[in-house]
Amino acid sequence: MTRSNTRFPLPLTVIGMVLAAAGLSGSAGHTPTEYSHTAYSLATTAGPAQGGVGPLLKDPPEVVSRGGVLKTTIVVERRKVQVGDRQLYATTYNGAYMPPTLRVQPGDRIDLTMVNKTDKYTNLHTHGLMVSPRAPADDIFISIKYGHSYHYAYQLPRDHPTGTFWYHSHADMLSAAQVAGGESGIIVVEGLKRHLPPLLRHITEHTIALKDFQVEGDAIKTSPLSIGAPTNRTVNGQHNPVIHIRPGETQLWRLANIGANIYYKLHLPGTRFHVIAQDGAPVRRTYTKDTLLIPAASRFDVLVQGGAPGTTRLETLPYNTGPAGNQFPQADLATVVTGGTPMPRAEIPNRFAPQEDLSNAKIAARKTMVYTENTAGTVFYINGRTFDPNRIDFTSTLGTVEEWTVRNNSDEDHSFHLHTDHFQLMSTNGKAEDPSHSVYDTVNVPRRGAVVIRVHFTKFTGRTVLHCHILNHEDMGMMAVLDIVPPHTRHQKTPGK
Repeated sequence: MTRSNTRFPLPLTVIGMVLAAAGLSGSAGHTPTEYSHTAYSLATTAGPAQGGVGPLLKDPPEVVSRGGVLKTTIVVERRKVQVGDRQLYATTYNGAYMPPTLRVQPGDRIDLTMVNKTDKYTNLHTHGLMVSPRAPADDIFISIKYGHSYHYAYQLPRDHPTGTFWYHSHADMLSAAQVAGGESGIIVVEGLKRHLPPLLRHITEHTIALKDFQVEGDAIKTSPLSIGAPTNRTVNGQHNPVIHIRPGETQLWRLANIGANIYYKLHLPGTRFHVIAQDGAPVRRTYTKDTLLIPAASRFDVLVQGGAPGTTRLETLPYNTGPAGNQFPQADLATVVTGGTPMPRAEIPNRFAPQEDLSNAKIAARKTMVYTENTAGTVFYINGRTFDPNRIDFTSTLGTVEEWTVRNNSDEDHSFHLHTDHFQLMSTNGKAEDPSHSVYDTVNVPRRGAVVIRVHFTKFTGRTVLHCHILNHEDMGMMAVLDIVPPHTRHQKTPGK
């Protein structure tokens, strides 16, 4: 698409009369139907023509826990469904490219049965949830064969972080193909709004789930998958949907990159992102950004505030991952319409939520992970070895804090993701990170650079993994096994320990 940041003034008095007649209120929830159609009409008449505006933004359907339990079934099957503005064969969860959002509370249990109706084995990873890595919870070593089902049971701790998470396939050697094909959805752990001032606890929120797809014939292409090939970016599975916000209104947007491989550099001209959570971990102090770099798997919960009446585009800016990597071009993601009766602009809170700071923690061990790849970019290594599910690469002890250095000795950016526990990002290329907002489960590791993180192993033991979350790289070797053991457990010395 041709880039445009043009804003088109709209007649505020006319918009206000129309919206007043529609009975619009500032209550939480989805945009009322009458108002949505008004916003859509304004976008199509006043918005810049860049291939046409899409439909009104639809938040995904939801499955919500009741009485402390979320019980659901996820059926994996290949179906022809609506993807963006086309009908394509996709690998779907419950018959949709954008499957249900799972909404739970800290302390809830998720009882989830996965039924595999595809011709490949698959499984499920609850990305970012701090739950046991042992079966029947977040055990990514499980393979669910064609025609079989598996019952997962996840018990969330009562002090589980609140924010946005996601679920997706983690099948060995197939995760990139299956996530690119459609196997991904959102998880929300409720409670983030309770940290907001009372006047902001009932604001409208939207899921902005970023998924992309390549096309081959009448299907989403899954293999061979080239990261740098032209791709179609969607929001909640929609092509360029319309999002409405009033002048001065504060909304909560859950930004989540739930695709297989690509980066987003998110920008909304005239509006800033006020970050209140990263990767499902609320920040101690909010911070504000004009652009947000979102590697595959990363999430940001942000407050956005409506500006002057008009239309603009939520876009991803160009991003280059390095000479051995990929160049991602600018692309428009959604049309944002600002209009209606103005609202008082709320003050964004500075202090937000309590959060553990590991800056002065006692370090029990130090480990180093080195990312490398072959010259053809077809095999990827951690400490010179490719993934082997039967080998333990690192061992850590429950209750301790460790400091890890993740060094990228390649000419392209990679990312780093740890299962089971979040980590605190201490520094990037030697520059210290602000400890008031440095907790993640996925971070970018710059080419020929390094990040230093600290991990507090708090609740769970068992075999889990760490890896690059560019899933093509994970599938081609860039993953390692971590065994978290109880205190006083004798174990063999492992590489990196």
